[in-house]
This record gives sequence, structure tokens and C-alpha cells, in this order.
Amino acid sequence: MELVIILIVIAVLLVAGLGTTFLVVPRRRRVSAPPRPPVAGPEARQTAAPPAGQTRAPPAGQAEGEGGGGTSTAVLPPAPEPRLREEAPAPMRGRLTRLRGRLAASRGGFGSALLNLLSRDTLDDQTWEDIEDTLITADMGVAPSRQITEELRTQVKVTGTRDPDAVRTMLRNELIGQIGPEMDRTLHTGSRGDRPSIVLIVGVNGTGKTTVAGKLGRALIGEGQTVVLGAADTFRAAAADQLQTWGERIGAQVVRSDREGADPASVAFEAVAVGIDERASTVIVDTAGRLHTKTGLMDELGKIKRVIEKRATVDEVLLVLDATTGQNGLRQARVFAEAVDVTGIVLTKLDGTAKGGIVIAVQRELGVPVKLVGLGEGPDDLAPFEPEAFVDAIIGG
Repeated sequence: MELVIILIVIAVLLVAGLGTTFLVVPRRRRVSAPPRPPVAGPEARQTAAPPAGQTRAPPAGQAEGEGGGGTSTAVLPPAPEPRLREEAPAPMRGRLTRLRGRLAASRGGFGSALLNLLSRDTLDDQTWEDIEDTLITADMGVAPSRQITEELRTQVKVTGTRDPDAVRTMLRNELIGQIGPEMDRTLHTGSRGDRPSIVLIVGVNGTGKTTVAGKLGRALIGEGQTVVLGAADTFRAAAADQLQTWGERIGAQVVRSDREGADPASVAFEAVAVGIDERASTVIVDTAGRLHTKTGLMDELGKIKRVIEKRATVDEVLLVLDATTGQNGLRQARVFAEAVDVTGIVLTKLDGTAKGGIVIAVQRELGVPVKLVGLGEGPDDLAPFEPEAFVDAIIGG
């Protein structure tokens, strides 16, 4: 009898032990359909297309807090073919020219103001001061504003011309020269041999980072690429939900955490791993809107980049700035540049401001080119930045 009791106790303990293991495994799960169904099993990476319910084992050598320490993520597959497909994305090339009407606010601001001042019958000292003030008011910065004013003043004096077309040409050339047409504005996306390109989206709250990630993903898919979106903003469930919605709209896989406040570096790491496994063209990782005054959060951004680079090189770090914030945006840019190597600027809401001079100011501050600009609410209103098209839009021509 005592032997029977002992055997029963041992059986109960074994069953309890197995139950505990089952509860731990799903914390690192990879599921095949949203939203976050329960899963089990440890072999998710054993097949090219794992069945629903399987999970992936942690990468070898991966430490707690360094890209996966216990964070559960869900990989959401591309959405099924919608009954009514969205209109195909407009080509990226030439978008700024097609959307130049969206810069009407800027054109109605410092562009037309400069032309009116330069067309006066008399260009005295006060007029040149007004020209310089107009440029400064447009958030161009004091140094470039002064330089442009002096160059224009010299040219007008030397040539003696007052012809409106000639004056417009002078102004156009000066603005384009300050913007820097020689800067490399190439967006580094697409497959890099046996791995995808990795694009990290950074910036403060409210600048439109998640929207930029979704619109960029849409544009790349329209060019024939495959895209994985990583929702590494784990502090706001709404951000991950928004990115998931973009994924469903454009047909991109989405990697997100199943719990709020999870380690963002782990989600970013997982997104890159999925991108490599699925042979995606580009992985776009959206990060939390860090306040640039919070040192700890900026350090965390650096950690995300380090963790990603355990698997692949980060090809682009795009800093998203709200064009309407003006000089405050420059302060944000400085701090982000110190935390992570920014490779390009995305200026959003450029259609809603008369202060287009921020393009010149932010490039001069960081020595980094503006690569993309947001010119509206539509899905195809994210455009590659083209200096000549931008200047023509704000001064006419």
C-alpha cells in the first residue's frame, strides 16, 4: 500500500512539472495569425513555414535583456488578399514634383516674401535686413540666412539686374546651394546579399514615426520588395496596433510583443531574425517616441541598435522630425545624433508650415541629408526629397 501511495505522489509531481514547462515556453512564441492566440511547442524554426502553434527557441548565446530575454513576440503574417485592394502605390521617384502643390503654405510664406522684397524698386539696407529676417523667420538659421543675403546682395549689385526672372534664378541657385544638391540622399533598402536591409525609425512622440514606417513599407512593397515591420514601441499598445493595421493594409509581416512594456530590443531583434529567416527585402523597426530630455530612454535607443547588430548591420537610422516645431526640432536632432548614428532625416508635416527653411538648418546642424518628406495624410504622401523640386515649389518656377 505504501508503495502505491509513493508511486501516486511521484506521478502527481511529474505532471505538475510538465505543466510548468508548458507555461514558460509560450513566452517566446511565434504565431501565424493575429491577435495573439495561445501557442505551444519549441520547434518554430525547424520548417520554412511553421504550423500555427509552434514556437522558436532563443538564439544561441543570447543574453537576458540583450535581444530576447524572456520577451514574448508574435509574428503576424501578411494579411489575406482584401476584397477591394487599395490603389497601387505611386512610384517613389518624382513624388515631390507631383506633390509640389502641397507646399503651397511654404510658397505663400518665405518664398513669395523674398521675391516681393527682391522686386522692390529700391534695394536699400533696410530691404536687405528684411530679406535676412525673412529667412531667419523661416527657420533657416542665422548663419545660412546671412550668407544667402550677402550672396544675393553681391550678385544684384554686380549684375545690376532687376528683372524678376533673373532675380528668381539668383534666389533659386542660392537656396539650392544651401540645401546641398551634392549630398547623398540614397535610401538604403532592399536585400543585402543573404540578409535584408535594416531601417530603424527614431524620433520623439507626435512626429509621425509609425506612420512613416507604414508609408515607407507601402512604397517599398509597391516597388516589389517584401517587408517586415517591427513594433519596438512597446510602451504604447496603440503604436503596435497602428503598425499592425499598416501591415494588414500593405501585406507585410508584423513582429510585436504580446504584452505592454516588454523589452523593445527583444522585439527589434526578433523582427530582424524573422526578416532574415523569411528572406525579406527590408526590415523596418519602429521605436518608442523618446523624449530627448530622458537620458535613460536615449541609452535604451542605443541598446536597440546594438542588439540588432548582433544579427545584421543597421543600414539606415531615419530621424523623424516635425517640420512645424522649428528650432526645437534642431535640439531634438542634436540629442538623437549623440545617442545613435543618424543617416537621414524625415521631415513630416512640411505641407503645413511656411517655415521650409528647416530643411537647410537641420542638414547644417547634423551634416546629414533630408531623405524623405511628409506632404499630407494620404498613404502615398511620403516623398524622397529633391532639392531642385523643393525650391521650385516654394518660389515658383
